[in-house]
Amino acid sequence: MRPIRSITAMTFSPTGTTRRIVSRIAKVLCEKACRGRVPAHRDFTLPGARSEGASFREGEVVVFGVPVYAGRVPKVLSEYMKTVRGNGALAVAVVVYGNRDYDDALLELTDLLDSQGFLVAAAAAFIGEHSYSRLIAEGRPDEEDMALAAEFSAGVARKMGGAVPMAKAVAKGHRPYRELPVSRNEKGEAIDLSGARPQTSPACRECGQCVEVCPMGSIDREDVSAIVGECIRCNACVKTCPSGAKYFADGDYLTVKRWLETHCAQRRTPEFFL
Repeated sequence: MRPIRSITAMTFSPTGTTRRIVSRIAKVLCEKACRGRVPAHRDFTLPGARSEGASFREGEVVVFGVPVYAGRVPKVLSEYMKTVRGNGALAVAVVVYGNRDYDDALLELTDLLDSQGFLVAAAAAFIGEHSYSRLIAEGRPDEEDMALAAEFSAGVARKMGGAVPMAKAVAKGHRPYRELPVSRNEKGEAIDLSGARPQTSPACRECGQCVEVCPMGSIDREDVSAIVGECIRCNACVKTCPSGAKYFADGDYLTVKRWLETHCAQRRTPEFFL
């Protein structure tokens, strides 16, 4: 068994689904490969948490998890990833997607970690409830997903405990990364969701919870109905609002949402790469 000093779970998880999967993987991995120690957690979802980088070293393991947005790693992380240094640490790359497809996101994440000095020992793509809709992969990750996460962790532990030199995991995907097909509305016009913003209904109690969970820091503290910065349509504000007062009304956004609810109902299965 290679000596493992520590295991850290790192997540970008606006609606919490990625965090649940990564936490499970890190916990089981600690039990099997780190003498049962409790894993550390570094959540870089909020802007303040991305203001400082992170540095690791040989003998440490990082379970690094992000959601899939439009088939790729969220663009908001492109600069932050440059501040995370592997220095020979092992990484487990995990993406969580909303039951459509993860496209090239997992390959992109392994490439990013590799470029920052990590040895990517394993990679996996799991399914979580889609950010746009509670109907797509509803309730996932569920008990079956959690059991598979534990199974994946056991496989990672066996690989790390092997006597042969560690081989880099090869994730599924294409280079150069593919551009996704352009969505179109009923008139055949290309859909651009960049202008879609969450609306606020009269049910709002101005509790400010939406301000606290926005990963872009884009909801005004003085007027929670005002979006003062970039919106990445993660739906953290929509799904955490205790009054159900946040929603999207943009026509093109709703067209995409309906398409996803119609075409992405079949249950997808997680994929592992060791």
